Amino acid sequence: MARYTAAGTAFTELVLEVFRSNGLLLAAGERLAEPAGLTSARWQVLGVVDHEPAPVANVARAIGLTRQSVQQTADALEAEGLVEYRENPHHRRAKLITLTPTGRERLREVEARQMAWANKLGGRVSQESLRTALRALQEVREVLEQEAASGEGERGR
Repeated sequence: MARYTAAGTAFTELVLEVFRSNGLLLAAGERLAEPAGLTSARWQVLGVVDHEPAPVANVARAIGLTRQSVQQTADALEAEGLVEYRENPHHRRAKLITLTPTGRERLREVEARQMAWANKLGGRVSQESLRTALRALQEVREVLEQEAASGEGERGR
């Protein structure tokens, strides 16, 4: 019978901790976004296009969601007047999502709450621990991206 290696055990423990943390982070994101009339998903889309207008597919890649999910979110944001679609000089059909002044205002409102929250919680964990965790998660993400690109994922084992 196969057994975990020490590295396999450590990796699995990290993955489980990330899953638990992810649920808590998603809930926190909803609490931070709600007073501005946003959801966490809408906040993420606004945050991506704040830097520069982008087509739906680029936004989806940036935040790790499906194109269809981002399209629905962007359409809802457009209906509320928080984003608008503009012509894309590089692609006839893939319009660019861009923030409206109202969208930018709502985004800044959430960002201010997030900054206060991050400062408060970040002050309860050592910066060294946070930097070490960041490096470890970046390394894990890179390995996962390499695996996905090469198609070498374990299936059904």
